[in-house]
Amino acid sequence: MSNPDPRPDEVTCTPGPPAGGVEVLPAREVPLGGPRAMLVRRTLPQRSRSLVGAWCFVDHYGPDDVGATGGMKVTPHPHTGLQTVSWLFTGEIEHRDSAGHHAVVRPGELNLMTAGRGISHSEISTTTTGTLHGVQLWVALPDATRHTEPGFEHHAPEPVEGPGWRGRVFLGELLGQRSPVRTHTPLVGAEIVLEPGTTLRLDVDQTHEHGVLVDLGALEVDGVPVATHELAHMPLGRASTTLVAGDEGVRLLLLGGTPLGESIVMWWNFVGRTHEEVVAFREEWQAQVERDGEVVADAQQVAPGRFGVVAGDHTRPIPAPPLPHARLRERG
Repeated sequence: MSNPDPRPDEVTCTPGPPAGGVEVLPAREVPLGGPRAMLVRRTLPQRSRSLVGAWCFVDHYGPDDVGATGGMKVTPHPHTGLQTVSWLFTGEIEHRDSAGHHAVVRPGELNLMTAGRGISHSEISTTTTGTLHGVQLWVALPDATRHTEPGFEHHAPEPVEGPGWRGRVFLGELLGQRSPVRTHTPLVGAEIVLEPGTTLRLDVDQTHEHGVLVDLGALEVDGVPVATHELAHMPLGRASTTLVAGDEGVRLLLLGGTPLGESIVMWWNFVGRTHEEVVAFREEWQAQVERDGEVVADAQQVAPGRFGVVAGDHTRPIPAPPLPHARLRERG
């Protein structure tokens, strides 16, 4: 998914403030674009915290009436230095990318795209989708592999369940399950559903920091209330966490990983390391999509370059917004 902000802020991704307890992060609404503007709720990045492990972007959307909003229509746009993780609860999205992958994103199935040195892709909700509901997540790649070749993986994890709960582990290891999908830093990602009043004590990797995104219902994370759409952050050093569902039950995502330990600069759809690098990425994308100062009307008219051409897509690509009138800063 593209970052839809027309004038995105620079994000200097650094560890959040040290804390021994659970930190609750609210969401802010961002219009995805179009005349009816489907809204997404963003909990990462924000001023108080930019990263949870290597997770650097969390957008949560729906349940969205596609007939009323027009659904998701994110036309070809570029990425560098990251992986996108698509996970749906309801509906379907058609994915196409410039590495030649064409897939349908379905509920309970992981679609992971590696941008590496550069890729472009589009995401359009299918014509049969009435309600769209899910998350779009980004993972920052470490410096050692951020220039890797672009790629795509699909995985449909088997459900696992216990008294009052069920889950699907799509990345890493949790609940006795291990995902086969390759990550470039240690990560975990899982969907967990708790029946009303259920208490679940989770054993977690104490070398990871974790985030719990509440999709539906109200939850307590280690005794701290977390409302629908909020993200609870748990610092390093915990070997377990206790989740308690409210009276209506809960659906949540658990996201975690070892701290990235590197400075990154994230602006619009690019993850880089310096101001100059991000500026160059933007210039390369604009050079591919513009003719005589105008953006081409058909993605098949995009010029060859770092970000390639999204095969089979005939929509208008998304131009990069203007850069801020300030130097993009690096912080560690």
